[in-house]
Amino acid sequence: AVPSCRRYVAGGRCKSTAKLEGKVVIITGANTGIGKETARDLARRGKVIIACRDIAKAEAAASEIRAETGNQQVIVKKLDLADTKSIREFAEKFLREEKELHILINNAGVMLCPYSKTADGFEMHLGVNHLGHFLLTFLLLERLKQSAPARIVNVSSLAHHGGRIRFHDLQGERSYNRGLAYCHSKLANVLFTRELARRLQGKLLYFAIGTKVTANALHPGSVHSELVRHSFVMTWLWKIFSFFLKTPWEGAQTSVYCAVAEELESVTGQYFSDCQPAYISPRGRDDETAQKLWNVSCELLGIQWD
Repeated sequence: AVPSCRRYVAGGRCKSTAKLEGKVVIITGANTGIGKETARDLARRGKVIIACRDIAKAEAAASEIRAETGNQQVIVKKLDLADTKSIREFAEKFLREEKELHILINNAGVMLCPYSKTADGFEMHLGVNHLGHFLLTFLLLERLKQSAPARIVNVSSLAHHGGRIRFHDLQGERSYNRGLAYCHSKLANVLFTRELARRLQGKLLYFAIGTKVTANALHPGSVHSELVRHSFVMTWLWKIFSFFLKTPWEGAQTSVYCAVAEELESVTGQYFSDCQPAYISPRGRDDETAQKLWNVSCELLGIQWD
């Protein structure tokens, strides 16, 4: 019974052997956990840029991946998603140095932080998990279009089911609960993905006929990772129930699947879990909220994205 239970917990696997020769991938937050395992897998296929705040940790992860895969094209770049200045600097440097971008994996995230703000005054969960990646995608989108077919992969969570977009208190200044703040930010990831897909495709949401750039979101599963480090209770529970949690390698499977699976070439605006389409909460399918969140995000970031 134990192996079969463990197999159930492990979930789906990406079976694609697609190579990414001559292709360029960016993964945010790839120095630990799911992101690092995603980078390790994709480094066996092509060039990977690890975009992280902590350069020392990222270099350690990159040299481990280079040694293991034999791929020297695993490159570290500084990116702090809690600071729009850092995001702009990262994008400018990338666009100067790289002529192509085929896969952008918005993987980095914070979870259960005590109330705090980013450099720009955004609530930390919203600022890093949603607005930081929203701005990064905006700045890199033209390069993705030029390199098409290309893919944008947003790591969301089952937690989006518990989220709502509270436009009257987006920064959590009136009331704040760190668990709910995480859920809200993961719902924002789903809404952003669907609205982005819609805008990239023109009218037909589920078939990429427009720009040949797809956008999909995913739930990696409940993974034994450092994401719960801000919560003593969660860290403790994670240790006790680690048998029922995915390993980071298992958690990375759906990210890899969304990035490389041949059958997803023209699939967009979808949400996956265990390498298959998954149920999106009704709030996650609310197009009106998605459009409003898009407009509010642009206002907060001071950008025009039509």
